[in-house]
Amino acid sequence: MRYPTQIGRPHLAALHCSLFLLGLAGSAACAQAPAPEPALTHDALDPALEWGACPPFLPKGCGIAVLHGDPSKDNADVFFKVPGKSTIPLHWHTSAERMVLVAGELHVTYDSQRTAVLRPGSYAYGPAKRPHSGYCASSDPCVLFIAFESPLDAVPVASMGK
Repeated sequence: MRYPTQIGRPHLAALHCSLFLLGLAGSAACAQAPAPEPALTHDALDPALEWGACPPFLPKGCGIAVLHGDPSKDNADVFFKVPGKSTIPLHWHTSAERMVLVAGELHVTYDSQRTAVLRPGSYAYGPAKRPHSGYCASSDPCVLFIAFESPLDAVPVASMGK
């Protein structure tokens, strides 16, 4: 079994606190350690989800539900929902995006690439600043889980002077 040759400060503090709890070491630093982040789960059909408005260039009835993090900061996760048979105009994001389709059938076209057909369980990766468009081909809404690396934004291509 291999072990790391170095332990970063957060891991070292956690190890030290664990040893303290086992009675093998003592430190006031354990009292200052932040509480662990709670685990959480979300269901795309949960009526308790808070769906916020999308930027005005996206289809009417579009919604975004924040699942984890702060969309104005790095590493936020969201559900993105568009009505069935709706078109998502050409746009781009400052951040790369990692996506999994949760419901519906979504056709996504990235600039200079063939259209990809996403069905529930399909994964897609979109590079930062790569223009793309979409079409929710199903009658029911399309719901997409998206993990953004950088703060969430959506810039319509039309605003770029094209």
